[in-house]
Amino acid sequence: MSDLTLQTIHVEPNQAATACVIWLHGLGADGHDFEPIVPELRLPQSLSVRFIFPHSPKMPVTINGGMVMPAWYDILDMSVERKVDVAQLTQSANAVQRLIDEQIASGIPAERIILAGFSQGGAVAYQAALTYPQALGGLLTMSTYFATKDSIELTDANRNIDICIMHGSQDPVVNPVLGTQAKSVLETLGFHPEYHTYPMPHSVCAPQVRDISNWLQQRLS
Repeated sequence: MSDLTLQTIHVEPNQAATACVIWLHGLGADGHDFEPIVPELRLPQSLSVRFIFPHSPKMPVTINGGMVMPAWYDILDMSVERKVDVAQLTQSANAVQRLIDEQIASGIPAERIILAGFSQGGAVAYQAALTYPQALGGLLTMSTYFATKDSIELTDANRNIDICIMHGSQDPVVNPVLGTQAKSVLETLGFHPEYHTYPMPHSVCAPQVRDISNWLQQRLS
């Protein structure tokens, strides 16, 4: 399978970046989807956080009648235990890991790099963070599921990574049971994830944005 190169949007801090958040969008969206959240987070300028919002490739998506759209991988059915194209998901995760490599090469330490992902992007973030060979600063997954839980080959470097899972209790797209399932699987694997739920559908809400801000500040201060 050929290597995937991702186009990205960068939102730079006012001074030289010393930390980075790589944030992955959901199915049918693009890197612009979460770009407006940066000012809403109200992070202290002293944290000097660069935000990177990659665009997924476009591909036919089976559950949407084969329509070509932005997607990190194909979803083959919408059962609760949804069937996904694991090879495509892994290819996307590898491409995200190359973005991490680039940030480390630019001088940002791995432990000050955080991966975040919403829905499909969260499934890719699980795979990319938990298989990365250097210890990262954290993993934030929103309204998503642990798609590669049965195939993932964990690296020792991120056995102690801080994980925060967030999910809407009224999510009609990704059943909330998939969020709690991810938490349980991670605990079985020896992780200690936080779990937050919000009275919302498949989206992001203001209290959640405040919690994300606090969590990022705890990791990066």
